[in-house]
Amino acid sequence: MSKPALGRGLSALLGGGAAATRPASAPASAPAVPAPKPAAPVVPAAPAAVPAVAVVPSAPASVPVPPVGDVVQKVAVTRVRPCAFQPRKDFAEDAIAELADSIKVQGIISPLIVRVRGDGFELIAGERRWRAAQKAGLTEVPIIVREADDRAVLELALIENLQRENLNPIEEALGYAQLIEQFQLTQETAAVKVGKSRTVVANALRLLKLAPELQGYLRHGQLSVGHAKVILGLTGAPEQRLAAERVLKDGLNVRQTEELVTRLQQSSTQAPTKAASGGKPAAPRDVHVASLENKLQERFGTKVAVRYRKGKGAVEIRFFNDDDLDRILQIAGVKVD
Repeated sequence: MSKPALGRGLSALLGGGAAATRPASAPASAPAVPAPKPAAPVVPAAPAAVPAVAVVPSAPASVPVPPVGDVVQKVAVTRVRPCAFQPRKDFAEDAIAELADSIKVQGIISPLIVRVRGDGFELIAGERRWRAAQKAGLTEVPIIVREADDRAVLELALIENLQRENLNPIEEALGYAQLIEQFQLTQETAAVKVGKSRTVVANALRLLKLAPELQGYLRHGQLSVGHAKVILGLTGAPEQRLAAERVLKDGLNVRQTEELVTRLQQSSTQAPTKAASGGKPAAPRDVHVASLENKLQERFGTKVAVRYRKGKGAVEIRFFNDDDLDRILQIAGVKVD
């Protein structure tokens, strides 16, 4: 099933102007009323430009008139407040300052999109412009008022930021999580609404399993998403923190991080404790097998287990309902008759 392009999100959710209706044509049978003949001599006609100017105010009824919702209004900047559903939490001050300098010269070119809340307005899209307008000293800002419920507002806020790639990985993941949890959506439905694949959404949500310190590293760009996905192979927060500290201290790339994670996994499985049955500790995992397992999990957007020994083994792909199985089969290119 094809996914909607991300670009259609804002226009489809915001809605557009209503199509202009054509005026009803006069009945065909209505006879033309003859004009009365003038009693006095006819005054010479004015230049051709004069009649053209005279008819401008009474334009033909077929000219489309923009609906009220598309009218740009100016309101006091103090009457506009941020949106509670804004997924973006980090606003770079230097970027806001640059935008404020531009606004001082050019003004706000693109109006803010808002909805009515009490005696003021709540932002749907354009918080950066609103913040920069205040920094630039503007007392009024241009707005377009829309009707939108909470779900539409959250979708719009996500789409606007994703289109501009303004969200850091954790903000993006939290936005998906909020959309799914607050409105009881599946990952598939949430992905369709924001124009992403389910795999992208699933991989983003996995980042929320990282220890809080590591989420902070991702927010500020100290760790890449590639590093984070590898570190997620460690389930314990202490091990994750240890791996992240080594990555930052030694400047490890993703491949080196894979080797580090494998060593940490080996050390945890080689603990001196044994099973109650007297069995041996689990054999350490091969780094290449662990890497392959991570790649398969990213590809299928679900948990994948790879068992490998001397050229033989098995791949186990988890699914949780029939729709999930259909999705996995489609990714694998398997058609069910």
